[in-house]
Amino acid sequence: MTAERTLTMAQAVAEAIGQEMERDQKVFVMGEDIGRYGGIFSATGGLLDRFGPERIMDTPISETAFIGAATGAAAEGMRPIAELMFVDFFGVCMDQIYNHLAKNIYMSGGSLKLPVVLMTAIGGGYGDAAQHSQCLYSVFAHVPGLKVVVPSNAYDAKGLMTQAIRDDSPVMVFLHKGLMGLPWMQYYEGATNAVPAGAYTLPFGQAAVVREGKDLTIVTISQMVQKALLAAQTLHTQGVDVEVIDLRTLVPLDVDTVVRSVAKTGRLLVADEDYLNFGLSGEIAALIAERLDEVVLKAPIRRLGVPGVPIPYSRPLEQAVIPSVEGLVEACRSLVGARVKASA
Repeated sequence: MTAERTLTMAQAVAEAIGQEMERDQKVFVMGEDIGRYGGIFSATGGLLDRFGPERIMDTPISETAFIGAATGAAAEGMRPIAELMFVDFFGVCMDQIYNHLAKNIYMSGGSLKLPVVLMTAIGGGYGDAAQHSQCLYSVFAHVPGLKVVVPSNAYDAKGLMTQAIRDDSPVMVFLHKGLMGLPWMQYYEGATNAVPAGAYTLPFGQAAVVREGKDLTIVTISQMVQKALLAAQTLHTQGVDVEVIDLRTLVPLDVDTVVRSVAKTGRLLVADEDYLNFGLSGEIAALIAERLDEVVLKAPIRRLGVPGVPIPYSRPLEQAVIPSVEGLVEACRSLVGARVKASA
């Protein structure tokens, strides 16, 4: 039996990368401050000492250059991992991500493999303002060619990262700063959990029912999973039994697990730290609406997300726009009290 230890999400990601680098000499990492510093959110901690600067490569502040280099290296048979320090910085390298990394397998008629992992930090909640606090995974899920992975805890992060490194297509891995377990910033302790010491993979497109319930379903991802679990505990004391679905990946998306859950509970709340407009919450709501032959809703679908404003620097304003545990509780209570209006 493989030993388990309790790891933070940062430790789990670094362990997954290290084990795959040991297994496959073609795996290497590149990005800003990933070497001696270990990555600004510790996702590459300790790897420079083990593998040296030829495989753990600090880059200049030029995201276009090193993500382009990663794409070229993958086309030549390597398996690069590139860290985009904050997802908010994608604007300076979008051409490389959207028009090369995402499309060149298709545009080559399948003759190319592009096994690139592009990992990046997401999320707010700690006063880092508009250009360092977004999630934006829905932006990348919108364009074909990229797999989109968003873990909510250390166990999932290691398994999904290992799967991403072994995948022959480009995979984006979004790591919420508030889940990484860093001592210098507040984080959700539920993300630190038991992780096997050996290598393992988790399949993409397989959501997890992280809490079973009968009264309503919360569908969510990333840090909102931890918030949803806390909200479910509060609601349980009030007589409301909540089922929580962690999507784990947006591309591919496990719609069937969501449909089965909503068919059981009859109520759906989609909770998201990404923007409410044109994003994950609307996509899940639409997919359920398209399968109403399998689902009988007891109440209208409810969405909770970030309104269409940049993430504020001010702590009270930031707390107002990012969905909270208390906001989830309130939304669930209103949903349980709601009813679907009969058609005229």
